[in-house]
Amino acid sequence: MPTPIITIDGPGGVGKGTMARIIAGKLGFHFLDSGALYRVTAYACQKHHIPVEDPTKVAAIACALNLKFELKDDPMMDPGVIFEDEQVNEFIRAEACGTLASKISSYPELRQALLSLQHSFAKEPGLVTDGRDMGTIIFPEAPAKFFLTASPEVRAQRRQGQLQAQGICAKIDNLLEEIKARDLRDQTRSIAPLVPAKDALIIDTSTLSINDVVALMMQYIKKTGVKVPQAL
Repeated sequence: MPTPIITIDGPGGVGKGTMARIIAGKLGFHFLDSGALYRVTAYACQKHHIPVEDPTKVAAIACALNLKFELKDDPMMDPGVIFEDEQVNEFIRAEACGTLASKISSYPELRQALLSLQHSFAKEPGLVTDGRDMGTIIFPEAPAKFFLTASPEVRAQRRQGQLQAQGICAKIDNLLEEIKARDLRDQTRSIAPLVPAKDALIIDTSTLSINDVVALMMQYIKKTGVKVPQAL
């Protein structure tokens, strides 16, 4: 039997990371934040002075990423991202790093370099992935696929709240503009554009609570035949 895989795709700010951690915790599955791989690559380029305009050099540094995730007991907390023995959460979650990650993610060389790394996370008893092309490109064979959405305005408000919690002041208009610009780049790129898998369940999280979304996802996962603990 193949390792069961659950993919959760969508743009930033829709709650896919939170959902992935909660679902992984409920099922006892492994967890992959694929977006962090691109963000860490962007950070690594900055740290080691690699020209991000050169796809070959960007891909080369991605092949040698010394990276691991440290999951927290509380699924509402971001996992620790350890790169070269340094926790880099603060750096890779910055808006500038996210924008750079979005740009380099269009490089075919980089996407190929990270393919085998992402596949290596698929281990028993199963894997829950969070990304933008998990169900379409990386794990198209996954039995349970989700695509989360939310309005740009709601996502900008959520992002502003996250930044404020970190003591960072950000204007909602600027965040909204950045979100819309990134959406356009992700949806129109020629390589692995941001689109739902044909067999994905699409959920708009704009007006739903976390518990509502989790309930919808767990109900669908059970229908796909993925083995879940009897208590759920």
